Amino acid sequence: MRKSANKKFGALLLAIMLLGGCASGEKEKLPTPGQTPQNESNMAEIRLPEKLEINADGTPILSVYQVDEEEMREMDLETYLLGVLAGEMKNDWPMEALKAQAILARTFVLKFCTEKESKYTGADISTDIEEAQAYDATGVNERIEQAVKETRGMILSYNNKELPYAWFHAHSGGMTARAEEGLNYKGGDAGYTQVTEGKESDQAPEEARQWEAEFTGEEMLQALKGMGIKEINEIESIEIGETRESGRATTLLINGQSVNAPDLRIALGSSKMRSTLLTGLKMQDGNIHMEGKGYGHGVGMPQWGAYGMAESGKTAEEIVSYYFREVKVEKIW
Repeated sequence: MRKSANKKFGALLLAIMLLGGCASGEKEKLPTPGQTPQNESNMAEIRLPEKLEINADGTPILSVYQVDEEEMREMDLETYLLGVLAGEMKNDWPMEALKAQAILARTFVLKFCTEKESKYTGADISTDIEEAQAYDATGVNERIEQAVKETRGMILSYNNKELPYAWFHAHSGGMTARAEEGLNYKGGDAGYTQVTEGKESDQAPEEARQWEAEFTGEEMLQALKGMGIKEINEIESIEIGETRESGRATTLLINGQSVNAPDLRIALGSSKMRSTLLTGLKMQDGNIHMEGKGYGHGVGMPQWGAYGMAESGKTAEEIVSYYFREVKVEKIW
């Protein structure tokens, strides 16, 4: 069944009129969020993943491995998205923030199915947050359903033909980052990411805005070994090395040796070293004390920024078009 569907739909190019706008890469030149480019006739062509079966209404069907139940389930992408949205954002948040998250989540699913294979045999994607997105079917309510329904089939496109990586994070600490800066991304063109004001809501909790953490020397050594750095056997000194446009550290100097900061954050634990936007770093009684702003890698859409922009009356399309540059919101089914 899947094979025949591939033949029928695999080569299908879906061209839809522009719904949203784009933002310039330079912060001081940003247009009004959601501003429509002058050439509205420029159509985008997005190819659905060839391996997916497609419903009669154009919606892709997914084989989803349910981690909690340890079973495979088939569901259309919009149904799967309900649990993802409830897992990634609180269901009582402003509607336009929920809709912005739904657009990014839908884009993520298609990008994953286009470029990656699930680690679960036979699955297109899973509810495992380590490979995909958070998932919480118990959190689905009428507002989640409304957000998914009102953005049905809407995704981001880049350069009129590509699915971008729809990165998001909790809080930018005031300024978002480019992919190579916040994620040590080396996968080619990610020109749709940019440095711009996070516009986070004042409702964001203190632990999302700023943080402190302390690591023992042994914790740091284990993290370094996990990164393949084995020549450092004792932490004698640590300081911030290079920083980039958003203010984030891209390297730390440990005993004078340059260590990639985004990679170290993952190795130490991203819920403890919450960002690379460091405001303090020192040795203290043999331990490493860090202070910083924001929560997450800082690339793409900050969720508390989406909250803030929704509070100020911006639409979902305006929100996502503000945080990513040269993208369009497309409805492809």
